[in-house]
Amino acid sequence: MTTPILEIRNLHVRVEEREILKGVNLVLPAGEVHAIMGRNGSGKSTLSYVLAGKEDYEVTGGEILLNGENILEMEPNERAVAGLFLAFQYPVEVPGVATMTFLKAAINAQRKARGEGEISTPDFMRAVKEAGAQLNIDSEMLKRPLNVGFSGGEKKRAEILQMALLKPTLCVLDETDSGLDIDALQIVSKGVNALRSPERSMLVITHYQRLLNHIVPDVVHVFSDGRVVESGGKDLALQLEAKGYADYEKDVA
Repeated sequence: MTTPILEIRNLHVRVEEREILKGVNLVLPAGEVHAIMGRNGSGKSTLSYVLAGKEDYEVTGGEILLNGENILEMEPNERAVAGLFLAFQYPVEVPGVATMTFLKAAINAQRKARGEGEISTPDFMRAVKEAGAQLNIDSEMLKRPLNVGFSGGEKKRAEILQMALLKPTLCVLDETDSGLDIDALQIVSKGVNALRSPERSMLVITHYQRLLNHIVPDVVHVFSDGRVVESGGKDLALQLEAKGYADYEKDVA
């Protein structure tokens, strides 16, 4: 049997003495796109932060395996080298650092960690041009400081560009649709869909079914009170859109 890209086993997480995740189990096979849907406060974003290794999230039990390797002992940069990428709900601004400079530094940091030489300037420029064309990113945008003064759509496109260049095996998209108008949503979704491959898996975290019209998932997981309470096909997202989460809240209660 093939090793899943991501396997989460009975994950329990606390933040400031409050238990947020209460036994999450989830298996994400290679090549699949899974969506996590749930109300605010159900633990969706907490899961993405724990995957990425954000501080102040105390794992009190369970395992997270990425390509069969437990990542809980790894630093965030080591998780990135191992193949994990988190696209933030609100990408941070980095004044004084041109987007192009940041992208090249990120690629070379990963290459160095893997024992590879730095990427040549022609190869880097070619890769950026190819990936940027898919996302309607022009050279002027790449000269600006990373995310500084960017619109919501530009920030998300810059993140998907990072994802395309770094070639992770696991892409975690935390509410990528927040703050996007329909045109920007279509561009970002097109960029994400272009990265779907048999060797890569994606975990898409969202409140709304509208994103899943553009990035169609193989499986939908419903999050409630810190755990997965139901999983099903893409039609499950349509049911949630129609009925809401009230039934799952009752089940938990």
